[in-house]
Amino acid sequence: MASSNPISAEEKIATAKQHKDVADQAFKAGNTKDALRSYHQALLYLLGLDKYVTSMQGLGMGAPPPPAGEEVKQERTEIDEIVEKVYANMSACHIKHSNWQRAAETAEKALAENDKNYKAMFRKGKALGEQGYFERAVKVLEDLKSKSPEDAAAADAEITRLRIIDNERERVHKQKMKGFLKQKSLSVTEESINS
Repeated sequence: MASSNPISAEEKIATAKQHKDVADQAFKAGNTKDALRSYHQALLYLLGLDKYVTSMQGLGMGAPPPPAGEEVKQERTEIDEIVEKVYANMSACHIKHSNWQRAAETAEKALAENDKNYKAMFRKGKALGEQGYFERAVKVLEDLKSKSPEDAAAADAEITRLRIIDNERERVHKQKMKGFLKQKSLSVTEESINS
């Protein structure tokens, strides 16, 4: 029979860390599907814990609330750091599968936890570019360059790669339009001859 005692926050954090470690090892071994599964399991233990800790403080079971009228600087917790890393690593897994939308989404979630996660920022730029959002991708990568000069070379290389892809997409689009307009012109000419 299962225990009716709820799992403590510390136990949830420890379990989440175990799932993250399993996921990290799976990713290193090239097994991104298992890595994603374990990262997701880690998140299941972590999401909502911030609210849990806050509600416990409100019940007088944690640190006292700040004095009224004082601005409180939100400190990053261990939970925030793990969640950030999990989302950033999930983004890397999605990139391996060319699942660009999910890669961008999970990178954005990592950045919501820490806007200085430059790996997540790079992954978001790459994923946006692969989806055809060239201007947004360049904006993210230019922002990365300004915030992290040591990542400038990688960002520049990605911008160049995306520019080549964007130029090719534009060329193909123009060719299609040219063919469409030519076809349309022929149809109009045929109609006027038959009239």
